[in-house]
Amino acid sequence: MSVLKVEQLSVSFTQYTSGLKRKTYRVISSLDVALEEGEILAVVGASGSGKSLLAHAILGILPNNARINGSISYMGEKLTADRQAALRGKEIALIPQSVNYLDPLMRVGKQVRTAVNGADPVAAQRDVFQRYHLQQEVERMYPFQLSGGMARRTLLSTAVVSGAKVIIADEPTPGLDPIVIKEALSHFRELADAGCAVMLITHDIESALQIADKIAVFYAGTTVEIAPVEDFSDQGEALRHPYSKALWRALPQNDFIPISGSQPLSSALPSGCLFALRCPLATADCSKAQPEMRELRNGTVRCIYAT
Repeated sequence: MSVLKVEQLSVSFTQYTSGLKRKTYRVISSLDVALEEGEILAVVGASGSGKSLLAHAILGILPNNARINGSISYMGEKLTADRQAALRGKEIALIPQSVNYLDPLMRVGKQVRTAVNGADPVAAQRDVFQRYHLQQEVERMYPFQLSGGMARRTLLSTAVVSGAKVIIADEPTPGLDPIVIKEALSHFRELADAGCAVMLITHDIESALQIADKIAVFYAGTTVEIAPVEDFSDQGEALRHPYSKALWRALPQNDFIPISGSQPLSSALPSGCLFALRCPLATADCSKAQPEMRELRNGTVRCIYAT
């Protein structure tokens, strides 16, 4: 049984346009992922593909104008709004994308202590700071006094002391130097090896490959493929979806071949496969209906022609 499972998740937002006309925009149309105990699932894709929205949907922190369909379950039970509130920050923890999530008016040591579950708060905070190479004087600092690396390690510390079984890290490494990135990634691997289920949301496929067990590829609000990390190698022959292959080949260290066209806007999604307009394999059948996720070669894929 998966620790956390998301099936056919869709997220829409209701907005008012000129003349007070109400419009609904579906920004996620079909996301499917599963987190397993002791594993790291890296979620990759272009901006606007639904990565951060997925994290916020799992935690129940989407804005009031959001509407959700589909299923999110934790330990085999559906995640209702009440259950999300009870588990948030305790069994399911978020390491947010922005360090601005730190309270600017509270010393960082105290912030970490408020997240401690089932232990002495001061001892737990000092132990985790020592583990992540934050000197004891850091606990008395305010967020504006921290470097970028220190602030991100503080956010990581907050998640660790919670004792969470699921940790969702949303873009935890941008702006950090390579040494700090390597250190941060090693911390996530340690958490997974200790039994946590970790979701790493990132644009940096190369970093994800260093620690992940599986990689989920998102495109325009859908999951198009979930593959073992070893499939991201050579020319991408082992990958299943045309977008995954194109994304892999577009990296500078590979063929550096750009993908023609652009990801469709949520307000103008095509019928059928959302990648069809950019796909060299597309036929008329691709525009009839959005393909279902199916199992293929020890992975899953959303493409009728994947082999």
